[in-house]
Amino acid sequence: MKNLIVIAIAFLTLSATAQDRRQERKGNDHRKEIMKDLTPEEVANLKTKKLTLKLDLTDKQQKKVESILLEQAVDRQNKREEHQNKEEKGKPSKEEFLKMQNARLDSKIEMKQKMKDILTEEQYAKFEKMKPRRHQRRNKRAKRK
Repeated sequence: MKNLIVIAIAFLTLSATAQDRRQERKGNDHRKEIMKDLTPEEVANLKTKKLTLKLDLTDKQQKKVESILLEQAVDRQNKREEHQNKEEKGKPSKEEFLKMQNARLDSKIEMKQKMKDILTEEQYAKFEKMKPRRHQRRNKRAKRK
């Protein structure tokens, strides 16, 4: 009898913690939905402000960074719309996939070069350190699931 009660308590505790984790994931989904509805200008503005706080950008740097981020946001929105239209076709072929990956990497290289031109050496070093953290967080989340 005692064993059954202990097992029941353990089971209830386990199911309660699993539900808490599901609730946390729903919060991220809500954020993604809000971000989808933002215009490219709003996205670029938000990202510029975040970078300004973290890197202590000057007004001149802010304007340059915002123009780069706006360009990226417009491109991302166009690709998202294009992808939604292509969803009916199915998976991309090997050549299409390779082309998409090369384009993505080329844009990353271009972005990195532009940021290097705009930022000071100290700011650029901070900017480079900021990137790996995002990937570390993603990896930690992926391991928890």
